[in-house]
Amino acid sequence: MTLLLIHTGGTIGMAETPEGLAPRKGLVEEAISKRLPEGTELIAHVFDPLLDSADVGPAHWNRMLEAIRSHPDAAVIITHGTDTMAFTGAALSQALAGEARRVILCGSMLPLGQEGDAEGNLDLAIQAATAVGPGVLLAFAGKLLPADGLVKHHSHEADAFRSQPQARPNTPQRRTFENRKLAILTLSPGIPAEAVEAMLVKLDGAVLRIFGAGTAMNDAELLEVLGQAVKDGKRLRAVSQCEAGGLSPGAYAAGAGLWSTGIENGGTQTPEAALIHLWLN
Repeated sequence: MTLLLIHTGGTIGMAETPEGLAPRKGLVEEAISKRLPEGTELIAHVFDPLLDSADVGPAHWNRMLEAIRSHPDAAVIITHGTDTMAFTGAALSQALAGEARRVILCGSMLPLGQEGDAEGNLDLAIQAATAVGPGVLLAFAGKLLPADGLVKHHSHEADAFRSQPQARPNTPQRRTFENRKLAILTLSPGIPAEAVEAMLVKLDGAVLRIFGAGTAMNDAELLEVLGQAVKDGKRLRAVSQCEAGGLSPGAYAAGAGLWSTGIENGGTQTPEAALIHLWLN
């Protein structure tokens, strides 16, 4: 069997320095090599420089996809920081839809060698990567979670992730991430319409985090801004600010004005999944 390791960086591969935790080359590769079943060939694709996941974005997702597709018969483990794990999980899940690949994401809240969660997460990732069946999964805290709807719900505990069920994605129109200007915008009480307009002027599209099951303030200026953006060809996709449950357009009169603007219904998508949907469709 061949195992492709894509090591992007993150806490799992950091070590103590006089300035604090920093990436150290070779830590993750060595830890995985010691754990591999006999007869397994390891191919290591290591980012240089190693990244804090706060710096991961579309160009890095393309690099991961290129490496995965360059080794069509390999099992895949991607080591990655936790802060943007949900974005990368959604990106790979949607971009690889229909390609029948098995990809295991792995990270940790404490680095290797600190008697934390890193070693256990790597053991689970290796076990999961060598199993059968396609899918993009996160190996974390003793669980395998679908990576398409990840939510990092705790910033310190080892059991940091949940996964919200997502609709099965259609085959995307784009298989890689183009240079598009997209963002997630949160509607909040009293937000000025001019501020939203100023953001949308600079964007090709946006995910709007709206209230509850699909409501927003009845602000004529704001609704005009959103409606005009849609008319101008900008993709606006709405998701709920609630972690679970999704949207039900028409359930409340308070959402009528919002839905009349022509924004898209993101249903149960997480904000991260909705953003990737805009990038690929």
